[in-house]
Amino acid sequence: MAVPKRRKSRAKRDSRRSQNKKIKIVVTSECPQCHQQKLPHHVCPECGYYDGEQVLEVK
Repeated sequence: MAVPKRRKSRAKRDSRRSQNKKIKIVVTSECPQCHQQKLPHHVCPECGYYDGEQVLEVK
């Protein structure tokens, strides 16, 4: 089994672990039909339109 020859510094260790602490930013776009915020490439939850066509029946 491989064993490290030298101890990793705290900076190396912490920089490797820092990738899990990134803040994920939610990007939204405006629906061209109802002008509400929606996720890109998703059906609008307010009006049910996607790419200019109504694909969901919204009550």
